[in-house]
Amino acid sequence: MTSMEPNEGSFILHSEEDKKGKLKPVHVVDVPGHSRLRPKLDEFLPQAAGVVFVVDSVEFLPNCRPASEYLYEILTKASVVKKKVPVLLLCNKVDKVTAHTAEFIRKQLEKEIDKLRTSRTAVSDADISNEYTLGVPGEPFAFSQCHNRVIVAEASGLTGEISQLEKFIRENVKP
Repeated sequence: MTSMEPNEGSFILHSEEDKKGKLKPVHVVDVPGHSRLRPKLDEFLPQAAGVVFVVDSVEFLPNCRPASEYLYEILTKASVVKKKVPVLLLCNKVDKVTAHTAEFIRKQLEKEIDKLRTSRTAVSDADISNEYTLGVPGEPFAFSQCHNRVIVAEASGLTGEISQLEKFIRENVKP
C-alpha cells in the first residue's frame, strides 16, 4: 500500500517465528519513495544498518529514470558511503507474468546511473559538495564498483516470498 509518511516498527522475521529460544526483533523504517518525501530518508540514514530499495518489477520501465535518480542519491550520500551501509535492490512483484527479471532491472539501473554519473560529475566539478562519486572513471558504471555492497534480489509481497529480503536483514542488522 502506498503511504505518504514513514512507517516504523519492530518485527520478528517471518522465517524466525517458529524458532525456539529468544526471538530477535528487527527495527524497520519504511520511507516512501515519492519525491516530496525523500528528504525524510535523511533523518534515518545515519542509524541505518542497511537500505532496502524496492523496485516494482512490473512498472519498472516507466519508472526507471526516477528510480535511478533516487538510487544515485542514496549511493552517493556520505552517511551511506562512510559507514559502507549495504543496499539491497529488491525487485518486487516477480510473481507477475509481466515482471522484468532482476538481471534486466540491474542492467537498466546501471545504464541510467552511468548517464547520471556523467552529467552530474560535469556539474559537480564546478560545485563543491560532500557527496561521493560513483564508479571508476572511464568505465561504464556497475554496482560492483560502489564503496558499499549492493545486492540485487527478487521478492513477491503478494505471495509472501521474501526469503532473500529476510536473509539480507539478518546478515546486516545486528539484534
